[in-house]
Amino acid sequence: MTYGAANLNDDAAGPKSTLASAVYQQLRDDLLGGVLEAESKLRVEWVVSKYGAGASPVREALNRLASEGLLGRHDQRGFFIMPISASELEELTRTRCWLEERALRESIAHRTAEWEEQLVLALHRLGRASRFSPQNPVSLDPDWERLHRIFHRVLISACRSQWLVGFCGQLSDHAYRYRQMVHDGEGVQRDLFGEHRLIAECALDGNADGAVEALINHYQLTAAMCMKRFEQDEAAKAIAGKPAHARL
Repeated sequence: MTYGAANLNDDAAGPKSTLASAVYQQLRDDLLGGVLEAESKLRVEWVVSKYGAGASPVREALNRLASEGLLGRHDQRGFFIMPISASELEELTRTRCWLEERALRESIAHRTAEWEEQLVLALHRLGRASRFSPQNPVSLDPDWERLHRIFHRVLISACRSQWLVGFCGQLSDHAYRYRQMVHDGEGVQRDLFGEHRLIAECALDGNADGAVEALINHYQLTAAMCMKRFEQDEAAKAIAGKPAHARL
């Protein structure tokens, strides 16, 4: 097996060779992108109608998504979309930092010239992409998201453990659901490309401590912005729940 070589033209989704794979990918994209409402039920009949596939490939796709933790399953009552919460975000961020620290340190320790070239190229492509859609300035650009994922995957691709890379990718998917809660954050000044450039520069210099610190700060800042959104939503619900005279 060759380590340190990531696919710069693929965002971790393999070819859609079967109908079940196509349904899985479409439904997965909608789940991660927040298109479908959290905690709502996903009946097989509804998925069949929405995604234009038969019951068998739909069940296969739903079971696969449930095994990844993106769907929950009630005995005899079908599937439901997993909720998001501040407590899960905290646990997710902590676990992601633990695993990616190990993966990044191993990747830097076993870096190759090919890995360095791929990291430079991934950073360059990310820097040239627009964070938001040219057609809709408040909508995130899917191409930026794809390049962002590639950058983080290349970063740890030389760690010599496809298991570890896979676990990190799964956590990244779950973190993506939370990142949809915020864009750049209201009132938060953030240089996203600068954050990624610092991580890459430290990694290329062989500065594992600096790279890990920059990566963890990057993740924790995103998590803090999501936590702020949770707090704002809770405050809005509390105000909405008060009697009209209490809000005067």
